Amino acid sequence: MDLDAFVATHADEWQRLDRLSRRRSLTPGEVDDLVSLYQRTATHLSQVRSASPDPTLVARLSLIVNRARQRVTGVHEPAHREVARFFRWSFPAALYRLRWLTLAVTVAFVGIGWATGAWVAGSDEVRASMLSDGAIRQLCEVEFAAYYSSDPAGSFAARVWTNNAWIAAISIAFGITGVFPLVVFVQNALNVGMIGGLMASCGRLDLFFGLITPHGLLELTAVFVALAAGLRLFWAWIDPGPRPRLDSLATEGRALFGVALGLVPVLFVSGIVEAFVTPSPLPTWARITVGALVWAAFVAYGLVLGGRATRAGHTGDIRREFAGEVQPVAG
Repeated sequence: MDLDAFVATHADEWQRLDRLSRRRSLTPGEVDDLVSLYQRTATHLSQVRSASPDPTLVARLSLIVNRARQRVTGVHEPAHREVARFFRWSFPAALYRLRWLTLAVTVAFVGIGWATGAWVAGSDEVRASMLSDGAIRQLCEVEFAAYYSSDPAGSFAARVWTNNAWIAAISIAFGITGVFPLVVFVQNALNVGMIGGLMASCGRLDLFFGLITPHGLLELTAVFVALAAGLRLFWAWIDPGPRPRLDSLATEGRALFGVALGLVPVLFVSGIVEAFVTPSPLPTWARITVGALVWAAFVAYGLVLGGRATRAGHTGDIRREFAGEVQPVAG
């Protein structure tokens, strides 16, 4: 097949089909044209796939034919079913694929944070370079605990939620740089370690963990997932495997940006816990239990549903009819 001649011959038909399938209302004559052009274009797509599988042209025709099919049949997937499919299959499958990298990020974070905290707590010189003795006492005795009740719980939860969701989103979006996720990771590990070290120097490590654990378990795990997703996107660019680099980036990018969307409600829950549970008058053990339960539910969701979704063939990517065709590769 002479692909250039084929495109030149039928391009006008494809463009008209695309225009008709996008229009809100059609005349009876335009409906007839839509059906006829849909049938011909579907045939063209089959011919291109069998004779000259150019991935760009196949992807373009696939989208046109799929959109026209939905218009001709009058059938479309309700939005709530797409949302349900995402949270039942796509999001948990993406979490499951990131499980080992997320674990590695978690271990590294705990190691850096713990080492930083021990360094700060054990060195008078380091603490003096950070804050005065009076400021450290003020942090330990008043400011650290007061932070969680500094604003009305509702506005505090909204502020924490949007801030954490933004951090997660940009960690994934700029993950392709390979640098941004590492910068966010190191900054957060050092900050948590330094504050923990200052609290330990005052003998208030119990207060530190009593306040940070209820919401921190879920919040930090969500951030670790986002950092892992950003690093995974970077690696898809560095080592695409047998796939073309752009195909690798497109496939991983769609799945991992889905992770950013899926983490929004997760971080909303952690924000609610931070605003309403962390500063509550409940005993420390009760607050930590609440935090541990929501964290365990998220971990089980990623491992149990994620494992099931992965075994069913899901990867976190969108459905094939929306993703288009990719160039076949060997291996």
